[in-house]
Amino acid sequence: MKNKVRFYRSVNFKIALTFILILFISIEIIGAYFIRGLERSMIENYKDSMDTQAETLSGTIGTYLSRQDVDPADINNEIQRILDSSDSADILEMRVVDEKGIIRATTDVNDRSSIGKKSIDSYIDQFTDKSFIALDETTGNRVLINIRVLESVGDVVIGSLYIRGDLEKQYQEISNIALIFVSATLIAIGIAIVVSMLVARSITQPIGEMREQALRIAKGDYSHTVDIKARDELGQLAETFNQLAERIEETQEAMEAERNRLNSVLTYMTDGVIATDRRGRVIMINEMALSLLNLKQEESIGESILKLLDLEEEYTLRALLENTEEMLLERSSNVSHMERLILRVDFSMIRRESGFISGLVAVLHDVTEQEKTEQERRDFVSNVSHELRTPLTSMRSYIEALHDGAWKDEEIAPHFLEVTLEETDRMIRMINDLLSLSKMDSGNAQLQLEFVNFNNLVNFVLDRFDMMVTNTEKDYKIQREFTKRDLWLEIDTDRIIQVIDNIMNNAIKYSPDGGTVTVRLIETHNHVILSISDQGMGIPRSDLAKVFDRFYRVDKARARQQGGTGLGLAISRDVLKAHGGSIWAESREHYGSTFFISLPYEPYEEEWWD
Repeated sequence: MKNKVRFYRSVNFKIALTFILILFISIEIIGAYFIRGLERSMIENYKDSMDTQAETLSGTIGTYLSRQDVDPADINNEIQRILDSSDSADILEMRVVDEKGIIRATTDVNDRSSIGKKSIDSYIDQFTDKSFIALDETTGNRVLINIRVLESVGDVVIGSLYIRGDLEKQYQEISNIALIFVSATLIAIGIAIVVSMLVARSITQPIGEMREQALRIAKGDYSHTVDIKARDELGQLAETFNQLAERIEETQEAMEAERNRLNSVLTYMTDGVIATDRRGRVIMINEMALSLLNLKQEESIGESILKLLDLEEEYTLRALLENTEEMLLERSSNVSHMERLILRVDFSMIRRESGFISGLVAVLHDVTEQEKTEQERRDFVSNVSHELRTPLTSMRSYIEALHDGAWKDEEIAPHFLEVTLEETDRMIRMINDLLSLSKMDSGNAQLQLEFVNFNNLVNFVLDRFDMMVTNTEKDYKIQREFTKRDLWLEIDTDRIIQVIDNIMNNAIKYSPDGGTVTVRLIETHNHVILSISDQGMGIPRSDLAKVFDRFYRVDKARARQQGGTGLGLAISRDVLKAHGGSIWAESREHYGSTFFISLPYEPYEEEWWD
């Protein structure tokens, strides 16, 4: 929620107030100088006008007053006439006083009775020209008093002319002019207020729009732009602001895309990633890390990484930062608590450019399969060594016996040589099987694929085992349950025959004398299933998933006695895997076992082959 700025705090008000104050102060200063100058000019002009008038009148009146041949009464009348003719609205009174201080004439109608009497005005000096401002004793108004000495021929003082001007009227005119100026000032200020508000609004409105746009940008809304109303500095600022908004939007989109890409990378990484702050508390963990550690997001964020990885007893955070070598952790699987996961953890510090350590990144790799493969490799080497050492030991014993002279015994020597040949053949078979497995593992085994009638192929293999019944000591019967439809598959004939041979050999080996081996061939929607069942001793449930491992035997002594290498089922599994098929077994102890072979199958129309 945005805060509303009060009017007296707004830029609008401040600009208008500043503009008005500047205007007001400027007008006041100009007005003061103007009124003062006007007052000085009007008073000076008024004084000059009175001085001129007094100078003119003093000369004329002095001439009349100095005449001795005229009756004084006539002189007074003539002087009175001159004064009355020179009287104006700006002059309050003009008075003539002779050298004896007797009032000879006056323009003051109300004071005509004073003519012929001695003047009592204290400020009239009959011997000095004066011009000064005084206050009227009756009205209290300001008056301009001008006194001129009247002289006769020979510069003899014969009296004085006293003029009292209405100076208050001049000041009133000045006041009227000042009032007009003040009125004009107020009108100008009123207009200035309106103009300043409009100007301030024209300045602050783009700023307000930019503020609104900034608030929208802060909320993530980039759909609006600031209107550019002029090509001045504010217009340039608005244009720059719009460009800035576009750049921010582009940067935000790029950052968002980068964040989404990073989140996608972290989400779909096959490795777990954990990031912490400088205190070792988890700030980010991806789905794979949660899955590997069997945790939930809300349980992990904010938790110490030492507690998360169960390292509190062995490490401190400082020790973890100082020693960032990889380590192996063992955790229970989230599928089954009986299964254990082996995790390799690689630590890396998050450093700023200044070198300050701001956190830690831990990358979790599931190395369970690698460890399992490494263990299988070690077991494989051990098994191969053991399987080769047994026949070699046996051969060495017989050869040493022959070397010591047993070759001379015609009954023992052939038997010793026969055992030696059997052990040699067994080692050759084992080595051949190992070579086949090596080719399968490396992907170098090339399948010679061809379309064959799978029904006929299986019958061909079973026919050979039927013929072998007469040549073996064990009596057995092969029962066939085949689908009547011909099944054509694209397979490597030699390798599939090898697979069927391996399973049939095992079925016959572990079946009791007189037992039945049942072979079934069926089709599903997109697979062909071949199953071979015997009536032997069966496979324990705990060993059922391991019978396809290399060198694994349920009964090691019996299997070795019967000449098995322990690699037949492993080879069969790899051959079927190369064909896109699979093999599995079902068994009940003392009731026999069933091995299933599944191969991909695509039904065909017979006319394809016509």
